[in-house]
Amino acid sequence: MPTGGSSLFSGFRVLGLYSNHVPHAFRYHAKHREFYLVTASGQRFHTFNVNRLGIVAVSNSLQDDITCLAADRMLVFAATGRLICSFSRNKEVVMRYHGHKQEVQLLLPLGDQLISSDCGGEVIVWDVQGGHVYLQLKFDPLSFAVSAIMHPSTYLNKVLLGSSQGALQLWNIKSSKLLYTFTGWSAGVTALQQSPAVDVVGVGTATGRIIIHNIRLDETLMSFTQDWGPVCSLSFRTDGPPIVASGSPQGHIAFWDLERRQLAAQQRHAHRTAVAGATFLHGEPLLVTNGADNAIKVWIFDQEGGGARLLRSRQGHSAPPIVIRHHGNDGKNILSAGQDGTLQSFSTVHERFNKNLGHGSVCKKKEKKKKKGLSYEELRLPAITAFSSAVTRQSEWDGIVACHRGRLAATTWSYYRSTMGAHHLQPPGAKRGSFASAVDITACGNFAVIGSSCGRIDVYNLQSGLHRGCFGDGGKAHDGTVRGLSVDALNHMTFSIASDSLLKFWRFKTKKQEDVLQLSSVPGTLKLHRESGMLALAFDDFTLAIVDIETRRTVRKFAGHRGNVNDMTFSPDGRWLVTVAMDCTIRTWDLPSGSLVDCFLVAVAPVSVSMSPTGDFLATAHVDHLGVFLWTNKSLCGPVGLRPLPADYQPAEETIPGITAEDEDLEVPSEEADDVYQSAEQLGAELVTLSLLPESRWKSLLHLDDIKRRNRPTAPPTPPPSAPFFLPTLPGLTPRFSLPATADSDAQSKVLPLGLLAQRSEFGSALESAQQSGSYDPPLRLLKDLGPAALSVEITCLSSEGGGAGSLLHAFICMIDSMLAKGRDFDLAHAYLALFLKLHLAAVAQDAVAMEALQQLASRLEAVWAELRASFNQSLCLLSYTKSALL
Repeated sequence: MPTGGSSLFSGFRVLGLYSNHVPHAFRYHAKHREFYLVTASGQRFHTFNVNRLGIVAVSNSLQDDITCLAADRMLVFAATGRLICSFSRNKEVVMRYHGHKQEVQLLLPLGDQLISSDCGGEVIVWDVQGGHVYLQLKFDPLSFAVSAIMHPSTYLNKVLLGSSQGALQLWNIKSSKLLYTFTGWSAGVTALQQSPAVDVVGVGTATGRIIIHNIRLDETLMSFTQDWGPVCSLSFRTDGPPIVASGSPQGHIAFWDLERRQLAAQQRHAHRTAVAGATFLHGEPLLVTNGADNAIKVWIFDQEGGGARLLRSRQGHSAPPIVIRHHGNDGKNILSAGQDGTLQSFSTVHERFNKNLGHGSVCKKKEKKKKKGLSYEELRLPAITAFSSAVTRQSEWDGIVACHRGRLAATTWSYYRSTMGAHHLQPPGAKRGSFASAVDITACGNFAVIGSSCGRIDVYNLQSGLHRGCFGDGGKAHDGTVRGLSVDALNHMTFSIASDSLLKFWRFKTKKQEDVLQLSSVPGTLKLHRESGMLALAFDDFTLAIVDIETRRTVRKFAGHRGNVNDMTFSPDGRWLVTVAMDCTIRTWDLPSGSLVDCFLVAVAPVSVSMSPTGDFLATAHVDHLGVFLWTNKSLCGPVGLRPLPADYQPAEETIPGITAEDEDLEVPSEEADDVYQSAEQLGAELVTLSLLPESRWKSLLHLDDIKRRNRPTAPPTPPPSAPFFLPTLPGLTPRFSLPATADSDAQSKVLPLGLLAQRSEFGSALESAQQSGSYDPPLRLLKDLGPAALSVEITCLSSEGGGAGSLLHAFICMIDSMLAKGRDFDLAHAYLALFLKLHLAAVAQDAVAMEALQQLASRLEAVWAELRASFNQSLCLLSYTKSALL
């Protein structure tokens, strides 16, 4: 029984997965004013922002692969098999819709309803919030098999259904009535799209015909025909020019001019596979496409003649990777060669640093291609089976050498220029039908050593591409296919293995054999750790051996794999050897103790592995998987207890990691009300919170006299000739109308009573009430609404000379003490207190009760400032230390 998962590695993320054959879905976030693209990738879907094509959200995993996607303003809908799930925040499943008996193939959100169709001819209208069935329609697949669905613009509660037989039907989903049947064009409908004009829709057929049809009049306005097979997708341009784009199964996109009724432009080989989806952004000259070639592309229409060019893209391998290797000493880039023939670089930091070095070509120069009369497809090189890279001289000449399947000549690549190099390294006098099988680049980056299936090992200069000799007598180093090559760190020795079960040691300069070691079995792969001088060999009998290149003896032997060992890698310190095999296990061997210390299973067999030069990540590539998977080294994060595992150890299965959103792009586009973060009024008792008022409201309180003196007018104001009517308002920053005084004209007196003169302001009354209740929030809110001049008047009127009383002075001091105790509005408390002491210090000194409260306030001020000063000093010291360490 399995005893546990990996104690050394944990799944982190996958690189290079973007899209599959499922058409994408679009969302527009009104608050962010940005378009978001939703694409499916296996059991998850990814959300990208169109502006940068950065991934912002990854959904939770479903039980099966996603078959179709749809999105509205609030939710994303994904169908997997017979189940439909709605996702909130692009991640969490909030509702599941059960009811279909066959696989769901079409989804259409329509207001509060969701319309779905399956392969059995059943169409269900769901209530999105409740999850129950609102309407259910059943069609006979032999007479009307639903193949496309669309909501015509301005048609309330109406949907247009297209069939594989060619007919169209317009239904009212509220009354469950068939309104009209369109006879069609004797071809199956593959796409339906609303045009910018009302009542006009675009219809794509299985014969490649594109019909622009008026459904109100049942009249065909125009039609086009593409020669590339069925129409996969349709989209109308809405930013001005009347253009409709159609995608094809061959990866081409055609742009049709609706005014001239002709082909305006075409984009050939936009994708390596069929165009799954193509959508014009509303009001912008941008077209977004995705396909099964694991690519998302944004095209912009700024070319003469209406053509498009590629603006930005995210693309990975369209076929599973074969070999992966870390490039450079920082461990941030991974080179990957796939079965699609491309060589790509994936960044572990951010996707914008990814590079696509392209596809190998027999002849790089375009002029020679034209002279040969061959197409680009015919000149493509086969997939790369092995490659080696060096960073020492990559800015001066090519630093990557690759071997191709069934091809004798090796190619050079430039990582610095992100393109294929100019050299084809082919050994002179090689046997016909042989091919390059192994390659290595020296640590200095000047030479490449290439082994072939005929037993030759040749040396080339990377700067010039010239042949610099070969190992062995007569140009033959081995009697079988060379399966592994490596050169030590100082270019003294070269090590080679072949199918003749021999490990040979060669002098690099003289190219003479110095020693040979007979192996117990046929070796499959070879890996050298140059710093420690340890050479790892994997044999066809599933065993491993470690050879010391100094003593030239086998120092360790390992057995345990039950399948062919595909690849292996050393840890940066040379202590561990990580191997992957067809038995779906990833094993870590400890060289000093000679034991297995970690082993875990994966669902799919790994074909290649690479350990980061910094030791933080382990990268793996798997059978039939397009991505490069990263595993975190737990030993760098904390103590890990590694013990020798027994020979009968049964490993447990680890889940293959999925995609995670980039930290700097992490934002969940949702317009739900609960998505808005509400900050707390106070974060902690030892912290203080400043007010959100502008500095002009409190910073100038102590300088009001100078401001009035400086702003005094030089001439007296002159009244206007005729004063306009206005409504009386109350003083303050917030506009408030004053109510007219309702007094009887007969009882009106010109003598003011004494009580009117003694009436207190609203702030004074609120301050008295707050002193009795103990809550000083109401008077504080009144002060925040006042301007500097009005606030100065209110504080001046607190004394008995201004119509106040000594109790109001004591209440104001208590209000400031309450603000400091809560730690809120720290800046306002100091500004108000400074103005208060400037105006009433003499009156407070004569009041014993107010003086006692002021002394308590002084103690609290000193304590609060001591805590803040300690925090400031600690932060400044930490900042100074960090700056000095960086310098």
